Amino acid sequence: MTARLVQEIVKLKSEFRKTYKGSSHLSEVLPSEQSQFPIDAGLLKSAHNFARSNPIYFKSKGAEIADYSCIIYEGDINSYWLGSIKHDTSYQPFYPTWLLSACALAEAAKEFGFSEIVDIGSGDGRIAYCGQACGIRSFGLEIDSELVEMQRPIIEKTGVRYTAINTDATSFNYKTLKLSRPLFLISGLPEMGEMLANSVIKVATADIKQAGFVFMGSHRMRKYSRDHTKWGWGRIIDEFDLSVIDTLTLPTQWTGDQEQDTPYIFTRTF
Repeated sequence: MTARLVQEIVKLKSEFRKTYKGSSHLSEVLPSEQSQFPIDAGLLKSAHNFARSNPIYFKSKGAEIADYSCIIYEGDINSYWLGSIKHDTSYQPFYPTWLLSACALAEAAKEFGFSEIVDIGSGDGRIAYCGQACGIRSFGLEIDSELVEMQRPIIEKTGVRYTAINTDATSFNYKTLKLSRPLFLISGLPEMGEMLANSVIKVATADIKQAGFVFMGSHRMRKYSRDHTKWGWGRIIDEFDLSVIDTLTLPTQWTGDQEQDTPYIFTRTF
């Protein structure tokens, strides 16, 4: 199911990129709840509820895209982006993945047999939210207090009750979460997120023997990038002896105007 969902998300984004004429800083699309898009109906409804409850979106409109009836959500993240870069241990400014991509990541976590989702650098909480909406116990760890405070009204309005935690993920005590087979999603692109990934993996695997880690990679490596292997994460994957389960290429806000999207590399310790 996840493979077809990913395929249709990429197709939808490709058509949206060709036809969207708006000028909003932030724009993305969700199939309407009446469409035949291959996604769990309850999860799609929850995604719309998230968008309607999230202050970063200020308007929406209907559209027909790739033969699907859709809703385009438009917004702005500038004030939150500025707040997210003021911390010494912030390795990635707030720039969210697509909501549909968050849905696919949550579905994949479930399909691969993980019992919890821990989103590191959770931003507005969308991945943890989608995980909880999928029935997976989910946590969002975010260093920026303003972003965490933005998440709390969304949780209350939607009733999707994941746990939002304002903390530095590099020194957090993961034992307090009572995890059994968690999937950690590391919000950091190659090189920028390397220190974050190193710290989180070391701390988390000290007590958790069966864990997964998802990295945001790149299909296009810069000439002078330190690591050109495994989408920019080869050294980290090899250093911690992680096995690659799968790679899902999905739309993100930073690839909205590009043909190639962001590869999410699913790995595990077992």
